[in-house]
Amino acid sequence: MEWLNNLFWQDSIAHTVLLFAAVIAIGIALGKIKIFGISLGITFVLFVGIVLGHLGFQVNHEILHFMKEFGLILFVYSIGLQVGPGFFSSFKKGGITLNMLAMGVVLLGVATAIVLHFVTGTPMQTMVGILSGAVTNTPGLGAAQQAYSDMTGVQDATIAMAYAVAYPLAVMGIILSIVLMRYIFRIDTKKETELLNGASKNKDEEIELLSVEISNPAIYGKNIADIHRLIERKFVVSRILHKENGEIEIASSQSVLQQGDKIYVATTQKNREAVIVFLGKPIEMVQAEWDTLDAHLVSRRILITKSNINGRSIRQLNLRNSLGVNITRVNRSGVDLIADPSLHLQLGDRVTVVGNENAITSVECVLGNQMKRLHEPNLIPIFIGIFLGVLLGSIPFAFPGIPQPVKLGLAGGPLIVAILISIFGPKYHLVTYTTMSANLMLREVGICLFLACVGLGAGENFISTIVNGGGWSWIGYGVIITLIPILLIGIIARCLFKVNYYTLSGLLAGSMTDPPALAYANATAGNDAPAVGYATVYPLTMFLRVLSAQLLILLFC
Repeated sequence: MEWLNNLFWQDSIAHTVLLFAAVIAIGIALGKIKIFGISLGITFVLFVGIVLGHLGFQVNHEILHFMKEFGLILFVYSIGLQVGPGFFSSFKKGGITLNMLAMGVVLLGVATAIVLHFVTGTPMQTMVGILSGAVTNTPGLGAAQQAYSDMTGVQDATIAMAYAVAYPLAVMGIILSIVLMRYIFRIDTKKETELLNGASKNKDEEIELLSVEISNPAIYGKNIADIHRLIERKFVVSRILHKENGEIEIASSQSVLQQGDKIYVATTQKNREAVIVFLGKPIEMVQAEWDTLDAHLVSRRILITKSNINGRSIRQLNLRNSLGVNITRVNRSGVDLIADPSLHLQLGDRVTVVGNENAITSVECVLGNQMKRLHEPNLIPIFIGIFLGVLLGSIPFAFPGIPQPVKLGLAGGPLIVAILISIFGPKYHLVTYTTMSANLMLREVGICLFLACVGLGAGENFISTIVNGGGWSWIGYGVIITLIPILLIGIIARCLFKVNYYTLSGLLAGSMTDPPALAYANATAGNDAPAVGYATVYPLTMFLRVLSAQLLILLFC
């Protein structure tokens, strides 16, 4: 039985893998248990790690540190890929407000820590450790340790210990605050979802299909390209029924319009009236009637699955001249877009194509239309993004009056790069598409590794610190620093700014840079609103957390 003893207690690769597997499996299983209708989900992995760490199960410190940081990178990078496409548009829908509220959470937390420092006499370096644990910000902890070491020439173990003591209850406190918001304001989750869906649908940008008869003398004899330049509105003409000969033509930029011609147009609700007024008058003629007039023309949706199409514009494809077909609409992530010639296509887009059967078949060969190809993982862009993210997170930014440079860290850098790559990558032919299941797998593996490492690292001295090292008071201070800012700002956000509950959950999790709280919010929401809210405030919040931790050390120690 010596081999069994060595497997469980001796430091080895097998022991490390076994311990991680046990912590994560047990934590996920226990996290499914509901207490008063609430389950903590994968957050329970943290507490299982603390228990096993206290019982003496340990992992090599360097391996533990690597796995924790790598797990966090995987988690935030997959979050960035998920929310990136809607990140900048979220600023138009209240992103500035969300960031101001998040700044309020940060500043209130710092102010609370300063007050507790003077009232209780707790050394500031220890209080900064409590603050970093209470807001679950590991980069802030590292920044504080580095700043204190550079300033005094020695390490202070209480910084990390205070962080470890405050962290577990902070995770619970943030999640409980999200739950409290739900009960304080008597949130109707069904109503919040409906309001969220209504807000996310910009009716002005919804696609409308209409038939128009040309009756504006100003455009008689002009081609569609010239008309586009005159009106400067977004619309696509898919088919033209010429009055002169009764023939139907698949429209191109060079198609000429004459009086009495009938056209089938795709435009947005915002542009609808302007397009009608400029072209002529609307007529009652639906797509079925167009299809009946010319049976050899068909309309079909084709899935883009060939990587060489990724990032190319509709104009560059030149399908109208080469194959005799016209792209009228593009569906991206469930949203219909006008097929503007300058629109860059992405892997996973579904394009609506009009043409004859043979031409449509040829277009399918060009664009792919093979779902199986989308299920093949594109690992190169992921690891290029992680490489660039770690590089960005390691760049020191110097500020006047601050002796130590500030860094975004191994969480902030990859998150920002993932957001940028998901938005701009296709323009440079970088395939960033991942299926939802692949993204979810990457995200869950990352957060589970991170939580297991934090728990195992804190478990060894957790009880002794609480009992003999003043840990009880540290826990109390941590709870105060956790709850006061997020409850106050949460109430302000809901009462004054009418922030949707799901977005508020992401805001609170992001303002505390807390992945477990985000994981809980995502699981309960069933939509992307918490993740979008989290990613909207996370970069600024991370920067402020790191900066404030260093400033507190430099100013008060």
